[in-house]
Amino acid sequence: MDDLEQERVKRKDGWERELLEKLAMASIIEQRRSRRWGIFFKLLTFTYLVILLLLWLPDSLTGDAMTTTKEHTALVEINGVIADDSDASADNVVTALRSAYKDKKTKGVVLRINSPGGSAVQAGYINDEIKRLKAKHPKIPVYAVVTDMAASGGYYIAVAADEIYVDKASIVGSIGVLMSTFGFERGMEKLGVERRLLTAGEHKGILDPFSPLKTEEKQHVQEMLDQVHQQFIQAVKDGRGERLKERDDIFSGLFWSGEESIKLGLADGLGSSSYVARELIGAENLVDYTRSEDLLERFAKRIGAGAAAFVSSRVGLGIDPAIR
Repeated sequence: MDDLEQERVKRKDGWERELLEKLAMASIIEQRRSRRWGIFFKLLTFTYLVILLLLWLPDSLTGDAMTTTKEHTALVEINGVIADDSDASADNVVTALRSAYKDKKTKGVVLRINSPGGSAVQAGYINDEIKRLKAKHPKIPVYAVVTDMAASGGYYIAVAADEIYVDKASIVGSIGVLMSTFGFERGMEKLGVERRLLTAGEHKGILDPFSPLKTEEKQHVQEMLDQVHQQFIQAVKDGRGERLKERDDIFSGLFWSGEESIKLGLADGLGSSSYVARELIGAENLVDYTRSEDLLERFAKRIGAGAAAFVSSRVGLGIDPAIR
């Protein structure tokens, strides 16, 4: 074999060797990259689980999971809008109340309220349950303490307590019911838009914002609101009794400062949660039984609510009256 042929063979062998080395190196790099991504996703999963644990842990330390060795005042917070999908839902509040009363070391219960109102149904559920628990545990008093406000549904809940304490600047009252919508039929006429609403049932399209409001339908809705309003009024009268001053505007939907609400008999005095626990209940130690939904519950409920809202928007299910 001459020199030229030998050189040609060497070059061929070198090229093949170089190709094999590159393929081997690429394989090693790919394996390393796969390991890095595997580690990354494992860390991501671990971090997610830790976050879920941290979100769940505060709830696990309240309610039935809570243990205490000495007498205390049970605290249940009612914050924000009272609705089925909120922290101030009847399910959350009632669960917390039952846990508080179940604890043999509970000497009294404080409902700390800061709510503008919300669902008449949810507020009614809570009011009923407070009265039931009071009758079942007559030796455990329950006090409502208003911070910023206890308006409408918030006050509906407060009146079930034995006494109500407020700050002088709290907003208290708003004993009324509303259902809001809007009318856009004239705007549609100006825009040249035709409304095509198909229903099964003569009044299924009631309160449709793009159709004229019929007199008989308006009357029907008003009668329903008046009925719910009377239920609210009766709950206030039952809860406040002779302490309530007789005035025409008490049940008009107006609200007052905490200082004025005491004069009207809507509240009993000035005081904070600590004051009530220390001076009235006689157990200064406050133990929080407030229950809020963990992340998984909230996620599941929102999926369900989203599906319900989709169906409702398609078939035209009704509008709930609200105490606000």
